[in-house]
Amino acid sequence: MNLAARALSRRRALQWAGVAALAPHLGAVRAQAWPAKSVNIVVPFPPGGGTDAFARPLFAAMSKALGQQFVIDNKGGAGGTVGASLAAKAAADGHSAFMGAVHHSIAPSFYPKLDYTLDADFVPVGLVASVPQVIVVNPTKVAAKTLPELLEFIRKNPGRLNYGSAGNGTSHHMAGELFKLQTRTFITHIPYRGAGPALQDLIAGQVDMMFDGLGSSAAHIKAGRLRAIAVASEQRAPGFAEVPTSAEGGLPTYRVATWYGLWMPKATPREAVAAFQARLREALNSAELKAAWTGLGALTPNLWGDDFAKFVTAETRRWAEVVKASGAKLD
Repeated sequence: MNLAARALSRRRALQWAGVAALAPHLGAVRAQAWPAKSVNIVVPFPPGGGTDAFARPLFAAMSKALGQQFVIDNKGGAGGTVGASLAAKAAADGHSAFMGAVHHSIAPSFYPKLDYTLDADFVPVGLVASVPQVIVVNPTKVAAKTLPELLEFIRKNPGRLNYGSAGNGTSHHMAGELFKLQTRTFITHIPYRGAGPALQDLIAGQVDMMFDGLGSSAAHIKAGRLRAIAVASEQRAPGFAEVPTSAEGGLPTYRVATWYGLWMPKATPREAVAAFQARLREALNSAELKAAWTGLGALTPNLWGDDFAKFVTAETRRWAEVVKASGAKLD
């Protein structure tokens, strides 16, 4: 090899060494650039429900902080499974996400022919909020002010009261069925296409009561449009210290939480998922969203990625047992 060839070979070796040295940082550079355009967030329920109540302040804050729009795309139907199916088929370019809820861990027990699974078709991002389920009644239709009073009326008048839900197989539905199972009572289930429409009819007096996620009922409770009977949790909810727990009302094992989480389509680049997680952590730790979550009675569990996926798997098993024990079916 002549001198010129040796010099060229050395220059190329140095160039490749430089590229190799930069390689570990390329992913970080790409992550820092995320989002490069607007991000579409599928919310699989109509506006006005619990998922919407958390999605809108969260993504408004992220839009403001990152200078790109996070667009809420409400796609309701079939207990949240229509939106989930659409989200599973979205472009995996790092700019599509799906904000699901506890309902999606119940759905496999109700809808055996789903064309997606959370494991196979999504990448778990993280859990963004968890709120206790709350038993709420229309105060003009139901005189009971406490859980013992409500149970006494239901037992003396089986079938007279009904309860609205966000749809078959949602946590609202199963919370009602679990309540009936544990108290050995009967109330009629009225399914809707989302918690928003169900709440509208509850406030209007078309249905008597709901087992709702506290996030979507919070404003109506504070305004006096709904009466909170009890929260289905071990401790009283943040921001709602006046509402007793189900245990205080005589049902120590009645515990139901509504949680909300985020996924991205399966083939989404890891850098984009990591960037989304990092930006979510920043938003959820902001004073603005901490105050908003307290106002909605919510906590922010620290579950991300694989830990979030394991949590969802455990929830899916748990709800399958409840569905089987209750005998609940599509209405």
